[in-house]
Amino acid sequence: MKRKRGATLEEAILRAAADELTESGYAGLTMDKVARRAGTNKNAIYRRWPNRAALGVAAYKLLATEEARVPDTGELRGDVLELLRGANRHWASPLGEILRGLLAATGDEPELLARLQESAGDAGSAMWLTILERAVARGEATPESLHPRVATVAIALLRNEFVTRGHPSAPDEVLVEIVDRVYLPLVSPHG
Repeated sequence: MKRKRGATLEEAILRAAADELTESGYAGLTMDKVARRAGTNKNAIYRRWPNRAALGVAAYKLLATEEARVPDTGELRGDVLELLRGANRHWASPLGEILRGLLAATGDEPELLARLQESAGDAGSAMWLTILERAVARGEATPESLHPRVATVAIALLRNEFVTRGHPSAPDEVLVEIVDRVYLPLVSPHG
């Protein structure tokens, strides 16, 4: 059997880590289990990811990327609601449970928090900016709204709901309220 190398090995390790996260959560993720599943050794993993936190975040990011898509309902309100509903489903899903496990572990692993913050980067603003760019072209939003902080205000409000309510999902009427009472008035040329 030919040994995996380069990008093929890296993909196998990342997929193995993603599968381990899905099955065992971050608490059950070990370099030994990932190495066994990927058909390699721990040294090969450590050459690519310096620690479990880095590997866990990379594996989560792979899983989240596979799930992400930018909606196109033809109107800003529909697109924003779809993104919020998708985030709501995500947080309540097994993948959201993985993210909550990663976040819970940050208290014991400061490196993990740094990796999560680094991974979040633009906080998903690319999807939000995409729907806003389309809305600007249709005249539904002002060009001034094309700023990452403005673009992501709806998801920030939803995250606040998760934190303050302590539940991994919010009622749909909360999502509609965020869109209709905050987001659309903020970006609308008529706001």
